[in-house]
Amino acid sequence: MTYQPTTDLIRRFNIHTGGKGSQPMLFAHGYGCDQNMWRFVSPHFEKGYKTVLFDYIGAGKSDVSVYDPNKYSSLEAYADDVIAICEGLKLTEVVFVGHSVSSMIGVLAANKRPDLFARLVLVGPSPRYINDDNYVGGFDEDAIEELLDTLDTNYLGWSTTMAPVIMGNPERPELGKELSNSFCQTDPEIAKNFARATFLSDNRKDLKRLQIPTLVLQCSQDVIAPVEVGTYVAEAIPNSSLKILSATGHCPNLSAPEETVDAIKEFLEN
Repeated sequence: MTYQPTTDLIRRFNIHTGGKGSQPMLFAHGYGCDQNMWRFVSPHFEKGYKTVLFDYIGAGKSDVSVYDPNKYSSLEAYADDVIAICEGLKLTEVVFVGHSVSSMIGVLAANKRPDLFARLVLVGPSPRYINDDNYVGGFDEDAIEELLDTLDTNYLGWSTTMAPVIMGNPERPELGKELSNSFCQTDPEIAKNFARATFLSDNRKDLKRLQIPTLVLQCSQDVIAPVEVGTYVAEAIPNSSLKILSATGHCPNLSAPEETVDAIKEFLEN
């Protein structure tokens, strides 16, 4: 898809830019979320970088009218949108920070257009959620099918039940409630389509092709992307490092923003 002019691009993806630096830092949100999930992290980089936040089509305040369920049935389409944002805003040497499924979207985008990216930060990445032979993804195939079936029949119920589990940190229920509210604000049909693209994907081969310096940020306990998954991702990417956070749950950008910021800064300064 061709986006013209730039104002149209900004409107479609609800793009917000800030910061005093020249090197762009592009923050990409995870499944069922929007750019608001970075509000505790992105301000810490405004002094040294040009921060760019956006909503995927179908999320947040993006232009839902251009959503095409056939197009967005795979993560490739989301990667193409990341590239379109970089091209439309004339971003180069991009530091891409992706949470959850956006980690693999960033990998796909960087493999397609390595000239656009300087570094990748993958927060809670998973190239495949389903266990496979000696690979530990965290779920067996039946569990994923059951999850998708529940999404089809009772999306709001699934959101209310699963959000606190995904978030972790039960002693801070307000975090799970925020994630649940974010899920519930997403159009159910769009959410179901994105879920299938996410949970049925297999991007393990794409990791080995990646040549961009990469940081893998892994929470010490994460029901969606266990430590074994983060370790696998770091070992598969040729030029990568693994940082296991003390934080628990799948959303350290919300539950442990200080630790997340410190880990990213350490990576960027080396």
